[in-house]
Amino acid sequence: MSSDGATVQESDTVLTAVVDSVAPHSRHNPYDSYRILRAAGPFVPGPHDARLVAGYAEARAILQDARWSHAEEPQLLHGDSDVELPGSFLWQEPPEHTRLRGLVGQAFTARTVAGLRDRAEELAARLVDGILSRERADLIEELAYPLPLTMICELLGVPAESHDHVRDMSAAISRGLDPDFLLAPEELAARSRAVREFEEFFGDLLRQRTRDPREDLISALVRAEAEGARLTPAELLGTLLILVVAGHETTVNLIANGVLALIRHPAEFDRLRADPATLCAPAVDEILRYDPPVHLTTRTAHDEITVSGTTFVPGEAVIVMMGSANRDAAAFDEPDRFDITRYLPGRGTQRHLSFGLGLHYCLGAPLARLEMQAVLGRVAERVAALTLCEEPPYRPNVVVRGMSRLLVEVRSR
Repeated sequence: MSSDGATVQESDTVLTAVVDSVAPHSRHNPYDSYRILRAAGPFVPGPHDARLVAGYAEARAILQDARWSHAEEPQLLHGDSDVELPGSFLWQEPPEHTRLRGLVGQAFTARTVAGLRDRAEELAARLVDGILSRERADLIEELAYPLPLTMICELLGVPAESHDHVRDMSAAISRGLDPDFLLAPEELAARSRAVREFEEFFGDLLRQRTRDPREDLISALVRAEAEGARLTPAELLGTLLILVVAGHETTVNLIANGVLALIRHPAEFDRLRADPATLCAPAVDEILRYDPPVHLTTRTAHDEITVSGTTFVPGEAVIVMMGSANRDAAAFDEPDRFDITRYLPGRGTQRHLSFGLGLHYCLGAPLARLEMQAVLGRVAERVAALTLCEEPPYRPNVVVRGMSRLLVEVRSR
C-alpha cells in the first residue's frame, strides 16, 4: 500500500476510534478505542470542535492547571438544549467556586464522612448477607444501588419512602449529563422532567429544613455561612444535585465495576480474601484506575496555554478522557492488568485521575472510598465465589458509565 493509502487508513482508524469511544455499543469496552486514540497523538479532533485528551501526562497537566476552566461544560455539552441543569460549584471558577466549595465543605467535613463508617459497614453486611441467602442475584439492584443511595439519602435527610423517587430522578439526570447529540428525544424529555421534579422535591425539603432544622446535611447546608454570605436557594439546589447524582450514581458503578473486576480476576479475589485489612484500601484505588465510573470531563482554556508542544488560545476546549489516561503505559506498568497491590504504600504508583485534580477534585471522594471499602471488606469476609450468569449489559451512558445488570451466582464462605 502507498504511504498515502496508509495515511488514509490510519485516519479512518482514528475516526472510528473517536466514534467508538462514545458509542453505546462500546460501553462494555471503550479501552480498545482509547488505545488507538493515545497512539494517534496527544490531541485528537473530537466533537464540538474540542480536542480529545487520551494520554496521562496531558490529562494530568490540564486537570491540575487552574487556567483551564470547567465552567463552560454545560454550554459545550448541552448548548442546544432548552433545559438548564441547576448550577453548582462544579461548573464555576474562583472566586465563586472558592466561596461555594468552602460553604459546602463546612457541612461535608471529613469528620462527617468518618462518622458514616459504621453505617456503611452495617449496610454492606446486610446487603451482602441478603445476596448470600439466594443462589442468584443482580448485584446492581441488590448491592451497588441500595448502599450508596441509602447512604446519601440518609446523610441529606431524605425520608425513606422517597429514596426510590430520588433514584429515578437521579438516573434521568445522570443520563442527561451526556452530550445532547448522544441523547434520544425521549431521554432529553426525561431529563427535563427529572430536573423539574428535582427542583420541586428538594425545594420543598430546603424550605422545611429552613423552618425546622434537623441533624442532616440539608440543614447544615442551609446554615453554612462564610463572611456573612450563605448559599442562595439556586446554589443550594445546584449543590444538592451534584451531591445526589455524584453521591450515589458514580458509586453504584464503582461498586459494580469493582466486583466485576474481582470476578474476572479470581487470583486477585483470592489475594483480597487472604488479607482484606491490608488490601481493601489499595484495591479501591486500583478499581478506580482500572475501570472508573466517570470517564470524561471537559475544560476550556482561559489563557494561552501550551501543553506537550501544542498551544491553545482562550476559548479552545478539550475533552479529558480520564478512563483512557488511567490505562496509559507511559504512566503505569502493565496498565491493562488488574493488580490490587498496585497502590500499596511504597510502590510509587502514579495517582489515577478518576477523582480529578486541582480545584475540581471530587469533594465526595472520601465517602466513595469508605463505601467501596465497606463492600470489599464484607465480600472478602463472606463470599467464597462469584460466577457470572451472563455478560453484563451496559447502560448507554458515556460520562457516568456503568452496567444495567450484573447477574451472578454466589457461594458463601
